[in-house]
Amino acid sequence: MSAALSGAVDLSGLKARADASRQQPAEGGAPPPQAPSGGGGANVIDVSEATFQAEVVERSLQTLVVVDLWAEWCGPCKQLSPVLEKLAAESNGSWVLAKVDVDANPRISQLFGVQSIPTIVAIAGGQPVDAFSGALPEPQIRQWLDQLLDALRDKLPGINAAEQGGAAEPVEEPEDPRFTEAEDALEREDFAAAEAAYQRILDTEPGNEQAKAALVQVRFAARATATDPASVAKAEADPSDLDAQLSAADFEVAQGQVEDGFGRLIAAIRRTAGDDRNKVREHLVGLFDLFDPADERVIKARRDLASALF
Repeated sequence: MSAALSGAVDLSGLKARADASRQQPAEGGAPPPQAPSGGGGANVIDVSEATFQAEVVERSLQTLVVVDLWAEWCGPCKQLSPVLEKLAAESNGSWVLAKVDVDANPRISQLFGVQSIPTIVAIAGGQPVDAFSGALPEPQIRQWLDQLLDALRDKLPGINAAEQGGAAEPVEEPEDPRFTEAEDALEREDFAAAEAAYQRILDTEPGNEQAKAALVQVRFAARATATDPASVAKAEADPSDLDAQLSAADFEVAQGQVEDGFGRLIAAIRRTAGDDRNKVREHLVGLFDLFDPADERVIKARRDLASALF
C-alpha cells in the first residue's frame, strides 16, 4: 500500500467538497456508525469528507495523523480499531488516530486507492508517508508507529511537544496570495491556470522549491488526467509504440502502480537507442521528480536505469 502513496496523492482534493458540505444545513436522522472503540479520548477522532481537510491534512502539519479506514461489516476492522485506540491513548498525543467509515465517506477511500480494509495510512506534513492493510498484531503496530515517530520527530513540532508533556503551538504562516491563486485553480482542475500561476512565482523567484515541486505535480496531473486508460493495453500490444509506453507509464504512476510505470520505461530504454532512448529516459527522469529522491522505488529505478543505459 505504501508504494502507492508518496508524492502522487493529492489530499487537497477534498477541501472544496468539505467547504461545500459545511455550508449545507444539518439534516436529521441516525448518526453515522462508529468504529469499534477501545478508548483513546481526545487522541481519537471520527473524520468525514467534510472534516478531513482540517482534522487530518492541516493537523498533520503539526503531528502524525494515523487514518483508520474501516467499515461496520468488516470483521478484521473490529479487531484492529480497539488496538489502535488503545495505542493512541498511550501516546499522550504524540500522534492522533482519525477513523474514517469508508461506506459513509467513499471519496476518501478512493483518494487513497484502497483495495481492502482495514487499511491504515500515516499522514505527515499534509501527505501520506506510509501505510499497511489488514489486522496486524499489536507488537508489529507498535514497532511501525515507533519507526514513524522516530523519523518524524524533528519535522513535526507536535510530536516533541506531546512527548515533553506540552501542546504544540500552531505556527500561523501568512497565506501567499500567489500560491492561493494556484491552489484555487488546481481545485477547479484548471491545470493550465495553476501551471501559469506557479510559473509566475518561479519567474520572480527561480529558487522557490515549493513552487518548483508544485509545478512538477501540476504538469503531471494535467497529463495523467488526459491519459486514455486503454493506453496500457495498447502498450502491451505493441512494445515498439513509444508514445503508448509513455502514456501507459503515466497512467500506472497516477494509479499508484509506480514500480510498474518505472519498469515499463526502463524496459523501453533497453529496447531503444539514439533519440528514442533519450525521449524515454527524459520522461522517466521527469516521473522521478514526482517523488522524494530518497524513495526506495526511485533509488531502485535509478540503478536499473543506469544498468539499462550502460
